[in-house]
Amino acid sequence: MPGKAQHFQGPQVSCCSKYLLFASNVLFWLLGAAFLAIGLWAWAEKGVLSNLSSITDLGGFDPVWLFLVVGVVMFVLGFAGCIGALRENTFLLKFFSVFLGLIFFLELTAGILAFIFKDWIKDQLNFFINNNVKAYRDDIDLQNLIDFAQEYWSCCGAHGPNDWNLNIYFNCTDSNPSRERCGVPFSCCVKDPAEDVLNTQCGYDVRLKLELEQQSFIHTKGCAGQFEKWVQDNLIVVAGTFVGVALLQIFGICLAQNLVSDINAVKANW
Repeated sequence: MPGKAQHFQGPQVSCCSKYLLFASNVLFWLLGAAFLAIGLWAWAEKGVLSNLSSITDLGGFDPVWLFLVVGVVMFVLGFAGCIGALRENTFLLKFFSVFLGLIFFLELTAGILAFIFKDWIKDQLNFFINNNVKAYRDDIDLQNLIDFAQEYWSCCGAHGPNDWNLNIYFNCTDSNPSRERCGVPFSCCVKDPAEDVLNTQCGYDVRLKLELEQQSFIHTKGCAGQFEKWVQDNLIVVAGTFVGVALLQIFGICLAQNLVSDINAVKANW
């Protein structure tokens, strides 16, 4: 109508995409910071931070590395997604998308390779467990991780209790002066429901007994086989978890790309 001003509504940034991406990445950012803090605290407790050369001294896997790597990845991704969405910064949003896409691609590739090379993966798992059995007493975090795995999966060693011969404290050689000689860690023991107090010496001398007798005192199945059985028994849960994580990653990438498109459309209209 003549005399009435007409207002043209140009492209706008979707508030839903912006604040949904921001909120989810704030949580991601804080979780990453928490993982980093736990990892650094664990290293500080072990004196690693005061002597950085000791990082390479361990013969086995240091579980703290897992916290640090996951923490760094989550912190960087959370920062890029959070600040990128809040400040409508296309560089950070594109970095977030590419980084998350790369992680998704690596996960997909690892899954396909694991399915194709199942036997090789199993051999590597056996090697990994046995390598860490050797270093059982060298690091308290590694020790706790192995004890947790053996208790949770009701197993002992990679293939069986005799794998503990690889450890200098548990091997059966005559020259071994350790009281734990020919034994296994307490986490291998079959728990007695009647016992309220944990008997940490329950594995002493147990490998001096016949294998049939050992079954009354300790778990005789290897952790590699038990882990494989657990995955098969919980295949739906494991597969569902991976699919759920993948969908969240794809959703995050789509949100970021949608936001970048909105920002570019707004800028083009200036």
